[in-house]
Amino acid sequence: MYLGGYGIDNLSLMALTISTGFVVDDAIVVIENISRYREQGMAPFEAAVRGAREIGFTVISISVSLIAVFIPILLMSGIIGRLFREFAVTLSAAIVVSLVISLTTTPMMCAKLLRPDDPASHGRLYAATEAVFEWMLNNYRKSLSWVLRHPRPTLAVALATVAVNIWLFIIIPKGFFPQQDTGRLMGAIEADQDTSFQAMRQRLSQFVEVIEHDPAVDNIIAFTGSGGNANTVNSARMYVGLKPFSQRKISADLVIARLRKKTARIPGATMYLQATQDLRIGGRSSNAQYQYTLQGQDLKELNQWAPRLLAKLRTIRQIADVNSDQQDNGLGADLVIDRDTAARMGISTQLIDETLYDAFGQRQVSTMYTRLNQYHVVMEVAPQFWQNPASLSQIYVRSSSGSEIPLSTFTHYAPSNSALEVNHQGQFPAVTLSFNLAPGVALGDAVDLIDAAEREIHLPGDIHGSFAGTAQAFQASLANEEMLILTALAAVYIVLGILYESYIHPITILSTLPSAGIGALLALMLCGMELTVIALIGIILLIGIVKKNAILMIDFALEAERKRGMSSVDAIYQACILRFRPIMMTTMAALLGGLPLAIGAGTGSELRRPLGIAIVGGLIVSQVLTLYTTPVIYLYLDHFRLWCLGVFGREAGAHATAGAD
Repeated sequence: MYLGGYGIDNLSLMALTISTGFVVDDAIVVIENISRYREQGMAPFEAAVRGAREIGFTVISISVSLIAVFIPILLMSGIIGRLFREFAVTLSAAIVVSLVISLTTTPMMCAKLLRPDDPASHGRLYAATEAVFEWMLNNYRKSLSWVLRHPRPTLAVALATVAVNIWLFIIIPKGFFPQQDTGRLMGAIEADQDTSFQAMRQRLSQFVEVIEHDPAVDNIIAFTGSGGNANTVNSARMYVGLKPFSQRKISADLVIARLRKKTARIPGATMYLQATQDLRIGGRSSNAQYQYTLQGQDLKELNQWAPRLLAKLRTIRQIADVNSDQQDNGLGADLVIDRDTAARMGISTQLIDETLYDAFGQRQVSTMYTRLNQYHVVMEVAPQFWQNPASLSQIYVRSSSGSEIPLSTFTHYAPSNSALEVNHQGQFPAVTLSFNLAPGVALGDAVDLIDAAEREIHLPGDIHGSFAGTAQAFQASLANEEMLILTALAAVYIVLGILYESYIHPITILSTLPSAGIGALLALMLCGMELTVIALIGIILLIGIVKKNAILMIDFALEAERKRGMSSVDAIYQACILRFRPIMMTTMAALLGGLPLAIGAGTGSELRRPLGIAIVGGLIVSQVLTLYTTPVIYLYLDHFRLWCLGVFGREAGAHATAGAD
């Protein structure tokens, strides 16, 4: 992490937390194999040498294929790729170090620190835990024998997991990043476009008074205008600090829902609140968390259709706080000059303009210097004359002859509507509609509803609508989810194919993955969570974790077939029984490594929890299924391999005979 320039943050801490369950896997496999030979009567040194040599390739296969899972994450583009590259590099480095330690230091420590096995030295705790393990092993031995005698139902279950996995992936609500409760809220206030600064300040005080009396609110900072999206006098910003969760007892989203009802009673302005997030992708400022932007070449046509879509979106119950940055209805006063009359009085247009700027333009006319500071003197009329255009009749213009003539003598004003601002995206005028999600609604569902609303109002072809900011980043990540998973599978298949020099055995190993996907997706749905980018990273990690069970079985089965001449059925049966203990131990270690993330609390824990839940749920389901599906799939694929060898072997023999003739 130091060499990569990484610091301790949410992503690197997630990687370190998860790595506690990963890095011990290699050592568990090595020590378990050494202990097995020690229990058979070997001396610690001999057991360490033989056990480490025998299991070395298995450990390398587990670690290298796990690192291969991170290749797609390392190659991800965009802001998501840059975020999770730190996560992938940190975890990969930890796995590499654990691989080296497991094949060097761990056997050395076993040879030097372990003593010859003495059954009489075991205590009550060992006897109790060993009894539980033996009970589990005996039941597994009986059930596995039945499964191997009746392989077709198990194969049907394995194939069904693939279909169920696809179905769950389709129906699960999809989101971008989990909604966090950081204890902070951001608020934007929009008043009528003809609201003056003084009136806006008064309304802002009303909102502050209502919010500060809420029992969940600790402190407030509020001000009118702020630049960015609030650069007009009819807008204001507010930052709300909430009390600790242990005191308020409800989430930030529920606080927002409660404040929304209270502030709706204040006339003349609307307040939009959103929870502050640690990760805000897109960088676009708006009154709500997600944005949808309309662009067009004709500003007049754009101003006609944007309010129609806004009205349509406000009818959708799944989204809240729908608002627009369209500011085209400000109150203006056009000053109409009677040029002939002004010319007869010796008054030029430039003189009129300078007089109006002196009154309303905040002209700096002097600077006052003191010992410690300096003060700029700004000339303008008193604030009470800003409020009504009728005050123009009290403005006097000094003519060229030196006489003061009332402005109303040669001018009159006409009220009109004027745009307070015209926003652009790129080179085209744009109107951005922003929205928040209703409690319990996924961003993916809201995106589909907004697309449907646009089609229903029959938006003209020359007006282009697209999501912006966070919503746009969500669409980009959603488009790459399937490709990311397929790329991870392809990377693992290639690595396993190189290690085993086989096309068939990597398929057997990867057959364990659908059950893990089912467990992860079901766990997310049971916990009321969406399939977010964080949860997707957890599923990708499962690809590297779950295949370990199959590697442990297949390595022993292949060795038993090739070196001991055992049949495939006997070999896989012995492999499952012999590797049952390390499989259970490594799975439990990985599960406990993800458990702190799954049940963790505290500020910002919502960002980490989907990763832990996906890993824990996937491991639980896959552990139950793969202990039975993997040996059955191994036998079917081994029969398929032998059939292919027989068919292609006969064809090769026929070609050789024809060539000889």
